[in-house]
Amino acid sequence: MDMRGDEEARERGELVVRPQALLLTLFGDHVLDRGVAVSTGSVVAVLDRLGVGEHATRTAVARMVRRDLLGTVRRGRRVFLGLTRHGGEVLRDGLHRLTTDVVDRDWDGRWTLLSFSVPEARRADRHALRKRLAWLGFAPLRSGVWVSPGTADVERVLAELDLLDHAEVFRAEAAGWTDPARIVREAWDLPAIEADYRAFLSRWEDGTYDALDVLCRRVRLTAEWLLLVRQDPRLPASLLPAGWPGVVAQRRFRALHGRLVAPSVACAERELVVVATG
Repeated sequence: MDMRGDEEARERGELVVRPQALLLTLFGDHVLDRGVAVSTGSVVAVLDRLGVGEHATRTAVARMVRRDLLGTVRRGRRVFLGLTRHGGEVLRDGLHRLTTDVVDRDWDGRWTLLSFSVPEARRADRHALRKRLAWLGFAPLRSGVWVSPGTADVERVLAELDLLDHAEVFRAEAAGWTDPARIVREAWDLPAIEADYRAFLSRWEDGTYDALDVLCRRVRLTAEWLLLVRQDPRLPASLLPAGWPGVVAQRRFRALHGRLVAPSVACAERELVVVATG
């Protein structure tokens, strides 16, 4: 996809899904935990049908190899792509997101508060921490203070970045005049999240993307949904506006996805050239 293609997609009301997101979804659907690698040519062919040119696909593959998400396997002159251990971990995390409800219906009223101060000399680590915190469902409440209604394993993230000595974590309840619903409104951009869910519902009405074969339709659907839930902190249902569209969107996704799984697997068996990796 080039910038011109991105602009055309936006004008049509489509969500721009980057090649790497499509690739991760394809590998999550048809490579993860199967002990196989898929030919580069097969990958290029699938993404071509999804509107991604060969150059963009190969560039994304090269980037994913450098990031230790994919590894190459050679059989004679042919090159096959398989998941690395790190790539498998990333995809299993994504799979967990696919099967977890977008709202928390069992919230105990307690918050996780994280206070941190990372030296300027470690700016890259600070940026990485903020990205990881957002992925875990945290949001900045005040300068240096991030908050989440969940119980994510933030200690593991801090340890991996060697930042345990630069942060403190607390479990707390709102007290006095503090309104939990106000905290949610201040920390997260609820209107933007709501708009994204409504746009998903609009895009995936009956007949949408029917021009794609079932393999590509499943990849597109799942990639779009993962982009949505990666930005959704999974907030308590009791703190969200009535009629939250995320619930309806999740129901739509699961219904469509359920109908696509079996035929897409059959299509993949016909079209993806794979080799065993051990």
